[in-house]
Amino acid sequence: MEEVVNTGDAAWMLMAASLVLLMTPGLAFFYGGMSRAKSVLNMMMMSFGAMALIAVIYVLWGWSMSYGSESIGGIFANPFELFGLQGAIYDDEGGFLPGLGNYPQVIDIGFQVTFAIITTALISGALAERVKFGTWMVFVGVWVTLAYFPLAHMVWGGGLLSGSEDSIAAMLFGTVDDGEGGLTAAVHPIDFAGGTVVHINAGIAALVLALIVGKRTGFGKTAFRPHNLPFVMLGAALLWFGWFGFNGGSAFAADGVAGLAWLNTTVATAAAILGWLATERVRDGKATSLGAASGAVAGLVAVTPAAGSLSPVGSIVLGVVAGILSALAVGLKYKFGYDDSLDVVGVHLVSGLWGTVAIGLLGTETGLFYGGDYKQLVIQIVIALVALVFTAIVTAVIALALRPLGWRVSPEDEARGIDETEHAESAYDFATALK
Repeated sequence: MEEVVNTGDAAWMLMAASLVLLMTPGLAFFYGGMSRAKSVLNMMMMSFGAMALIAVIYVLWGWSMSYGSESIGGIFANPFELFGLQGAIYDDEGGFLPGLGNYPQVIDIGFQVTFAIITTALISGALAERVKFGTWMVFVGVWVTLAYFPLAHMVWGGGLLSGSEDSIAAMLFGTVDDGEGGLTAAVHPIDFAGGTVVHINAGIAALVLALIVGKRTGFGKTAFRPHNLPFVMLGAALLWFGWFGFNGGSAFAADGVAGLAWLNTTVATAAAILGWLATERVRDGKATSLGAASGAVAGLVAVTPAAGSLSPVGSIVLGVVAGILSALAVGLKYKFGYDDSLDVVGVHLVSGLWGTVAIGLLGTETGLFYGGDYKQLVIQIVIALVALVFTAIVTAVIALALRPLGWRVSPEDEARGIDETEHAESAYDFATALK
């Protein structure tokens, strides 16, 4: 077996993968607390179901489609090249294949599967309280295959949205010598940890599904209040904690870039909480715990693509704007009539777009505000728009194709409570509690 060259980097990446995996149970608490009492278990099960199914799929064809060498049109890699991770873990001599850092590639595989899981689970927040669990699970398997794996390949696997010589960036601004006898795009798109692959991807999918699946009974007339705000706060805390693996781990080493990502993640999140609470205070006269939790997530989302490219001061600016934008955006569902139940669109799509584009303004090396020219900003806008269009089309096709399975529970079951009708369980034994 090949000896691990840097055990510190290997240990950090294993820890980072574990932190990101924790984010999905954290999301379950966050979304579960925002749901009504009769729907909390179903909401949490949507996260746990995605975690179970995607972990299996990723081993079978997910890694191959995302990071295989046989790219098909720059959109996805051959799912059969490394099917079941054959040829992805060991070399011909039985040693471990090297990863992106000084550690085995099998650690990278573990790290990346957690990204696929959390991205898909994020979408569930737009479908709270009305969707059949079986249809959701079928959607999870199809969507991660047709939307997430291709976008991961396009951005991180050398495809159309990367900095490769065949990418859109190279088509727009030409190529330069990469120093290794090949060519690379003169201006590289930047997505440090998943602005396009994770948040824009999940956010636009959530919007499309909300439109196709339809509104909850009583939307716009009934107050769908969170049933457990401590759950929401706990979920936000677990997400924030896990996000240090999300962003810090994307340095692929225990080094200064990881430290910068950690610091930027902290201050952007803190600033976004302040931005959201200030907006609530001015608009509503009160600053809420739900606002603090939602603001934290908005800041985490915004800094994800930018964590390695901004200064701490720039991250504060990024976070404040993200908090304000998302606090304003969550109300758009009432204006335009789409039932994004738990504000996936307002938080993940809006702050994901802002964080991706803001790199072209606030990036310390190529940003417009730091002496860079317009090219980085243009590239960031382009990759965001391509991700939007690609995922919107793919999600719409999948959602419409699954209509024969039935997306919605019956109106009677929705009124009764989806926990009982879909899972034959209840989160709270009210009858016993009243005795």
